[in-house]
Amino acid sequence: MRKTSGTSVAVRRLRRDQSGATAVEFAFLAPVLILILMGITGYGGYFWMSHSVQQLANDAARAAIPGASAAERASLAKAAVAAGAGDAQLIPAKVSTEVIDRDGRLTVAVSYDAAQSFAFAVRGVTPMPSDQIRRRASVQLGGY
Repeated sequence: MRKTSGTSVAVRRLRRDQSGATAVEFAFLAPVLILILMGITGYGGYFWMSHSVQQLANDAARAAIPGASAAERASLAKAAVAAGAGDAQLIPAKVSTEVIDRDGRLTVAVSYDAAQSFAFAVRGVTPMPSDQIRRRASVQLGGY
């Protein structure tokens, strides 16, 4: 009968012990998981704001159609953007509007400065698109 030493028994027992493996694996994967979740949150916020800005441009272009002159159409479009920015949960002071009325076509360009928004809080950790969100909507005036 062969006698085993105490150290070899301890080594065999240690090789079979799996009690801390899950904690070690989690320690390796947790930073990656957190980065992915931060990216999902950041891009989700960006897409939400981008959609809101596009919707503001669409609504402003539709609201400007009944205007009798270019100045009145521009005024209607800007009023629609100002009224809709708060409803879209955007900061109205960071929204700018440009109205182009040319060749029977009215184009409303809406820009939003999202640099200080919650979505861009992860900018240093995950790559994000431009914090200047610009969207346009265009409608034809008459002659359908």
